[in-house]
Amino acid sequence: MARVAVFEGLVADEADNAVNVTYIGGVPHYVVNDAGFLRHIPSEGIDQHVLNVIQEEVLQNREAVVQGMLQFLGKDDLFTKAAIEASLGQMPENIKTLLNTGLPEDVRQWLGLMGLRVIINVHGDVVKVVMPGAIDLDE
Repeated sequence: MARVAVFEGLVADEADNAVNVTYIGGVPHYVVNDAGFLRHIPSEGIDQHVLNVIQEEVLQNREAVVQGMLQFLGKDDLFTKAAIEASLGQMPENIKTLLNTGLPEDVRQWLGLMGLRVIINVHGDVVKVVMPGAIDLDE
């Protein structure tokens, strides 16, 4: 069971209203205002879905991600590349950790500034994940 809402502050409803987080029995829930009725949706399912979407995007663009990380780090050696590729191979384990520890506040703020946004409906279904730099195939 998740202990934190991983994407707190980055989730909105279909009308683009921010979705708050509350804890019920120690379990984080996203709270969606459905015409005055507050729906409490366990965060774990939404967070897992978004993390899976991000994982798929990273793995589909693995080489570009590795090259981007090498540029970001200012390194282009074999050992750094191997370390980055190994960390990408551990994404499923890292996702489990994120569900328990969450993202640091500054990382969530940075992701929000970069344009990451999760849109959910009143039932807690993820309608759309807006990711920075992603190509929208619908347009």
